Amino acid sequence: MFKSERPSNQNLNQSELLFATEDNMQLLSNHMLSKLLTRNVCSRISNNLCAATVIRRDFSSPKSEKRQKLLRYPALKLDKTIEKFLKTCEPLLTPEEMEKTKCVAEKFVSEDGKKLQTLLEKAAHKEENWLSNRWLKAAYMQYRDPVSVWSSPGMTFPMKFFINDDEWLRYAAKTIMGMIKYKRKVDCGEILVVKMGKHELDNSQFKLVYGTCRIPHPQEDKMDYNPDSNYVVIIHKNHFYKLPVYDKSGEILNADVLEGQLIRITSSQTERGIPYGVLTTNKRDDWADAYAELLKSAKNAETIRTIQKSLFTVSLDACVVAFKNTILADRALQLIHGGNVCRNGGNRWMDKTIQLIVNPNGMSGFCYEHSPAEGQPVALIADYLSKIVSKEDEFKTGSSKDFERYTKLEFDTPTDCTMAQIDEASSNLNGLVNNFQLHVIQFKDYGKGLLKQHKLSPDSFIQMALQYAFYRLHKTPAAQYETAHLRIFYGGRTETIRSCSNESVAFAKAMLDEKMDDKQRAELLRKAVDGHRKYTSMALMGEGIDRHLLGLKLMAFENKLPTPEFYNSPGYIKSMHYRVSTSQVASKDDAYMCYGPMFDDGYSCCYNPREDDIFFGVGAWHSNKETCAVRFSKSIEEALLHMKKILGPPPTSDADKKGSADADKKPKSKL
Repeated sequence: MFKSERPSNQNLNQSELLFATEDNMQLLSNHMLSKLLTRNVCSRISNNLCAATVIRRDFSSPKSEKRQKLLRYPALKLDKTIEKFLKTCEPLLTPEEMEKTKCVAEKFVSEDGKKLQTLLEKAAHKEENWLSNRWLKAAYMQYRDPVSVWSSPGMTFPMKFFINDDEWLRYAAKTIMGMIKYKRKVDCGEILVVKMGKHELDNSQFKLVYGTCRIPHPQEDKMDYNPDSNYVVIIHKNHFYKLPVYDKSGEILNADVLEGQLIRITSSQTERGIPYGVLTTNKRDDWADAYAELLKSAKNAETIRTIQKSLFTVSLDACVVAFKNTILADRALQLIHGGNVCRNGGNRWMDKTIQLIVNPNGMSGFCYEHSPAEGQPVALIADYLSKIVSKEDEFKTGSSKDFERYTKLEFDTPTDCTMAQIDEASSNLNGLVNNFQLHVIQFKDYGKGLLKQHKLSPDSFIQMALQYAFYRLHKTPAAQYETAHLRIFYGGRTETIRSCSNESVAFAKAMLDEKMDDKQRAELLRKAVDGHRKYTSMALMGEGIDRHLLGLKLMAFENKLPTPEFYNSPGYIKSMHYRVSTSQVASKDDAYMCYGPMFDDGYSCCYNPREDDIFFGVGAWHSNKETCAVRFSKSIEEALLHMKKILGPPPTSDADKKGSADADKKPKSKL
């Protein structure tokens, strides 16, 4: 479904290389920690970057002895990072704030920062990647807000139309089998490895999404990995079922067998069960308290452990009505939170890395908790499913005998404390559902095809459109981010692309300046696009700003040193307050990803640029009176139309001219 980093046998166009997009985290910074969330979605990098080519199979598989040739993650030069940092702050600060930030930054380089830099360089010398484990701990495991809406995105599949429940369950069975077939590819080291320029991209995250579960603990969660699990967990009407997906010899079960099991499961209970799953949607410390209460029962402990060890969960949801004017948003909302607890909000286990969700109304997709990995592995699974789910021959293989039947997982009679915790979690989820505003649009006037004709990076162009849309709506620039993958490094995670720049603000102001003509505006647009493209290239090579600054702060924390004044400077605080959190998830299908905004006064915007149209999933909070997802969506559409106008018609290529000339030579008719 989603356009992946798995290219054909030919070299990819430079604009076709994917990169993961995720929110930056200002970690260990008191109250702001709870607002900075992580996003792991797949995006394309802009034009003119290093081409990617398939080079070989994934030799880093556990079943192979060879290891990928990757780079060590470095500690950058502090003075160079601060120089780049100051440039990115400038469009967001007043002259007085900028001057104060410069003074604090200079002091940081020569004093506190210098000492922390030495500590970071020592860590980089000892470890292949000084960031990866620290990032997992600080950005995810210590994150205390709910994963629902705040950090776990919903990734839609193309809409289906099921005539009856048999078709619904048949589709679910084929999807389950397809996901297990893909896991077999991962286990056998068949995931293709690509290069960015001369550097291989790390494939280790593919092994981390199956069988993985986040475990709630007070203050800091843990991760549990079970890659050798042989079953999935089905959730239906809030009841849980263990469903083996291999026969006793280890062969993948046939889709017919899985379908028969699903039919029996959905027929086994007519009433909804107690919504234990809603506890996983709560704030992490509250869920940790409820988790400890549940584990007092041996039966509960066994059931929960079975859920945690599953390869993934499958939510067979209750049918909900989809309205024509909101169906695009409804598709995503079913995945992000499932509605309130009276709908499908309790039919979940939000700690699982992959939750497959299938509704009888044709809505389906993934909700994924992405602590262990970025979005690329999940997107590739979705891409694979989209290609095979309609091919019946793909599902005629597999075993249909000597298999273990499903078993229902039982919870003990809930204590009064557990019931109170379920009620509280249900109330909190309902409040979150009511507060989250999502608006999805399909912009049909043009897509990336037109932008390529203008020789503009589609991703960078859309980033500038979002900058302009925010500026025209709020009359001020916004700190805006994307995130580049760091997969050229061992265990590489992400680096932030700071999309707001002096060039982007100059362009946005010119678009609203009546004294400017379209030629001047177009020139400023191209400068802004080029600036974004260059920053993207820099970030992909590990030469960004944010992870280095984070590393220095972590050195202070680990060595029990005071946090330097620099981290309270106007430039650092304002540039980290990302009012527009963006990502690109590309798909040829009518598919898109959505998630919640990072800040109370911000927007989330995930987009899918196709050849002739663009999907935008825009999120905001109803509780904030300054922001509105509908108004921002309209501003994005108006910005895109205005930008098309200033560019004028695309230039005609020599091939087009020759084709037109040849056409003129042909007779107009047979006479």
